[in-house]
Amino acid sequence: MILIGVDPDKSTHTASAVDPVSNQQAGSLMIEASLAEYRQLLAWGRRWPQRKWVVENANGLGRHLAQWLLARGETVVDVPASATSRVRQLTRGGGRKNDRIDAAAAATAHIHGDGREVNRDDHTTALALLDERRVNLAQARVRTVNQLHAVLRDLLPGEAPPQLSADQATALLRTVRPAGDVERVRKDLARDLVTEIRVLDKRLAENAVRMEELVESSGSTLMNTPGVGPVLAARLVGRASRFATAAAFANYTGTAPIAIASADKARHRLSRSGERQLNSALHTIAVTQIPMPSAPGHACYQRKLSEGKTPREAKHCLKRRLADHVWRVMIGDERRSKHRLPQAT
Repeated sequence: MILIGVDPDKSTHTASAVDPVSNQQAGSLMIEASLAEYRQLLAWGRRWPQRKWVVENANGLGRHLAQWLLARGETVVDVPASATSRVRQLTRGGGRKNDRIDAAAAATAHIHGDGREVNRDDHTTALALLDERRVNLAQARVRTVNQLHAVLRDLLPGEAPPQLSADQATALLRTVRPAGDVERVRKDLARDLVTEIRVLDKRLAENAVRMEELVESSGSTLMNTPGVGPVLAARLVGRASRFATAAAFANYTGTAPIAIASADKARHRLSRSGERQLNSALHTIAVTQIPMPSAPGHACYQRKLSEGKTPREAKHCLKRRLADHVWRVMIGDERRSKHRLPQAT
């Protein structure tokens, strides 16, 4: 087995082949960061039938190369830059640094137990891309609606209603009879903005449909939980396996209570350092379930109120319970998906 360490830069990648038994370099190659040079690197690496690629920062600068190699059946390991730096400091070179030394240090770091195997991008990555796209589309829609309100403010007495759809804006514009060039330009601008809103609404709807298809194809059962639609499910799917327990997941999302000093009684507050997107998702599920008599969150919320907690404290308790529930559903889905993989192939 030969370990091929790779030091990726923006414009070049340097690879060094290291024998893990003798820790001696068996060869080195520098390529440009291009598809043609990627093929040259892979052909060079295939001179060793038993090989493993060790890429420094495979989720950063080395992500493209790592995923390209994985797609072609190669085994790739990610080694953090801190591990390669530690190897350089402990070698006889006195911490000397260049691309070839960095590449060999990445392979040596893996010999000493650093690094983790990189997995191919899957539906989780696709859902993350769709979620990011949806955020950008939603922000663009908010900006466009704000621009439309600014134009309508000068066209209509009393301005336009705060919650304005494209159809409502079109109906309002039909009542405007422009007098002069300025009002005609304002009305034309308003029509353009309404057209942009319609396009954005269509893209948001298509985005939600694509999310739902991917969530269902992944085998996730999150949408069986009241308050979880395709958008929230897309944001949550694939996040459970990073955490060993439900408590670790709750701590990461900022829903685990933290004790605070009090002279009267034991008090708790929620962490303000949790992952805010996941925290927001759990908050949305909670406020959706609270007014639903048939939802389990409604019963939990009412029970906490009957125990003397304030509505805010009761909602915090519900979010903590929802964090446990969501983690259990996700980890169960992931385990079932892993069991299905051998049968599918």
